[in-house]
Order: sequence, then C-alpha cells, then structure tokens
Amino acid sequence: MKREHQKIVAVGLYDFQMAQIVDRSGVDIVSVGDSVGPNMWGLDSEHDVTLDQMVLACTAVRRGVTRALVSCDFPGRVLDEGVDIVIRAARRLVDEGGTDVVKVDGLADSPDVVQALTDAGVRVWAQLGAAVRLKANPMNDVQLKPDTTTDPDVERWVVAAKRLESAGAVMLNFTHSGPIAGPAVVQAVSIPVLGGLGGGPWLDGRIRVVGNAIGYLARALDDDVERYANVARIALDAIAAYADDVRSGRQVKGEPA
Repeated sequence: MKREHQKIVAVGLYDFQMAQIVDRSGVDIVSVGDSVGPNMWGLDSEHDVTLDQMVLACTAVRRGVTRALVSCDFPGRVLDEGVDIVIRAARRLVDEGGTDVVKVDGLADSPDVVQALTDAGVRVWAQLGAAVRLKANPMNDVQLKPDTTTDPDVERWVVAAKRLESAGAVMLNFTHSGPIAGPAVVQAVSIPVLGGLGGGPWLDGRIRVVGNAIGYLARALDDDVERYANVARIALDAIAAYADDVRSGRQVKGEPA
C-alpha cells in the first residue's frame, strides 16, 4: 500500500463485537492496544497491564477479524525482564493470541530488541517518538510531544527509523511526528509509517482508538471533543428509555418476538 501511495487505516480496539464491526468496515489494521487496561478494566495506566491480559484481549479481537491484519501491543512491563523473556512473551501473543504483528513501544533506541524478535520469527511494529511532558489532564493522561522543529531533531528520527527498519521492523508508529520530521521519516524508509497521537496526513496512515473516534468511552458524555459519533450519549439515552419503559409497565424492546 505504501508503494502504491494508498493510505493505511488502522484502528485500536479490545473486544470481539467491535472487531467484527471494524473488520466489515474495511479497515486495514486492527490493533489491540495496552490502553485496554485503563479504558476497559479501570487500571491506573497502560503499564499495569499484564501479558495474560494482553493475550486475553488479543484472542477476543482475533476471533472477530477475518480479513484485516491484527496487531497486539506488547506489555511494557515485560521489556525490563531481558531479551529471552521478551521473546517468549511475544511468542505467546502470536501463538495463543493469534496476532499477526507485535507492536512494541519505546524502541527508538533499542533496535537490538527488534532484531531479536525478528530473528525469532516475530513481526514487529515498532514505536518511536520522543517525549516532552506538556501537561496532565483531569484523566491523569500525560500529553507527550517531541520537538521536531529543528534539523538535528529530524535527523535523529530519520536515523532511528532506519535503524529499526534495518533491524527488521515491518512498520513504524511515529507518535507526535509533526509535519517536519514525519514526512522526512516516511521518505527515509520503505516500510509503512503510521501515527496515532500527534500524527497527520503526512504519514503513510493513521491509527485511532475506536472508543475515542466514535465516543464509546464514558468520558465522551461530558466533553466536547470532535468525534465521528458519540455512542456514549446514544447509549445513555437508550438505557434511560429502557428504564422508563420498565418503570411505566410497558413491554421492553430488544427481546425476541
């Protein structure tokens, strides 16, 4: 798709039902993110997600996808346990979780990890992007953004991207790429460069968590973020209508005839 200048559409999600829906929509990549921890299970952060939990989520999504490529995030806490443990963990995501690609964050300075996984037969979607703390929002999420406005920064990301490609990465996730470093990296490597946070049309494609894109998460009830839909508000209204039917003695909708 990159060679033919076709933009790549990737979405992040965590469950069987939504996996079936997005697969029918024609997206190219379905990514099971470690954000499943905070978004679906109420954990404090992505770093709290275990390997067993990622395998569970990946298995559910894999069962719902028949045509798109499936990617599964590697739990960051395992990266500190040594290369052998990392390889065994990645094999579990492939063999038990059914993922086609393992997405690993924070590898800009760790091409050796990509090389080890590649040598073990695991396809790697490697993330790069420097982090500068800007501010914390009420949800305790920290917005991260690199300075990509100077020539040295651009060269840094180009070099990092080339190293990851040489190590065997099949795709890159360039977070907060910006309109300067982003296009430079896209041109520098032959593998697709996608972006979620801080990405833009200058990349080979985009990845967006479905829950954010369609307002599926509960926080969409109270914010004014521009989305493609607000499923949370629709669900709230529908459940209120159901409750009203029950309390008024009316037959409820959604039951088999």
